[in-house]
Amino acid sequence: MLLVGAALCIALVAMQSSSAHAGVALEARKLPMKFSWIACQPNCGGWVSAVGIVTANTPGDFDEFARGRQLRGTTFVLDSSGGSVNDAIALGRRWRNLGVLTTVGTSLQINTAQETPANTAPVAYCESMCVFLLLAGKTRYVPESAHVRVHQIWMDDRANDAKAAVYRADDLMIVERDIGRLAKYTFDMGGTGDLLLLSLNVPPWEDLHELSREELRLTNLVTTDMIAQTGSSDAAFVELTSKPARDHFVSSAVAVETNPAPAKSNKSVEAMGRTGGGRAATAPTRE
Repeated sequence: MLLVGAALCIALVAMQSSSAHAGVALEARKLPMKFSWIACQPNCGGWVSAVGIVTANTPGDFDEFARGRQLRGTTFVLDSSGGSVNDAIALGRRWRNLGVLTTVGTSLQINTAQETPANTAPVAYCESMCVFLLLAGKTRYVPESAHVRVHQIWMDDRANDAKAAVYRADDLMIVERDIGRLAKYTFDMGGTGDLLLLSLNVPPWEDLHELSREELRLTNLVTTDMIAQTGSSDAAFVELTSKPARDHFVSSAVAVETNPAPAKSNKSVEAMGRTGGGRAATAPTRE
């Protein structure tokens, strides 16, 4: 319920997106991953926005971002074109240890002076290794407007012209090793062999395969879908929020990037992913 509530809140705060912002968002998906804390007002909890590709620095960047924050059980919202296979696996395991919830979406500030229909939803993408980060969520939700796309891992430094590139036995060993790591991770996270099959059937010189709603369930990438269960685009929102709150929320919801108060507390090559396309390497391998 918390995940669906956050996902619907994200849809509402993104209603005013423009074509200009769409171009900016596309570029952000191809830059190194950035983590932001998004607080939603009113009557809505916050979430973590994870936008961009996974690089060798991303797990460390996340550790720095997480320091002093209570992120256990938080919703993580993905908009990413993929990235490093091994670093995405390391990041995904961190997220699973925190018991996070994952979804796909964009986090935007809206013009609160204007009202827009409540069924407008953001367009967001989770491609390549992002799909395996989505799998890291203890609970996983994919809105109808999101695009989830898969393809093979490949040598990163040869992904742009994979057919013409020259390969050695060592290169094949690296790819096969990383496929093994990815397979173990997939099963550890509760994914199915169908996810690996669908991904590994798409070579890097072909367009990514977009998973259908049926395939999202077949691969276990979706574990909750309140909207589909209730039969209307805004029924889950109605179910989660009282009417007075809904009336206010639709007209004046605002997402702001902020930092919650710190909690009082107690020669290896990695496979990476095609950005918008995807792959693996003796420079890192990508998916």
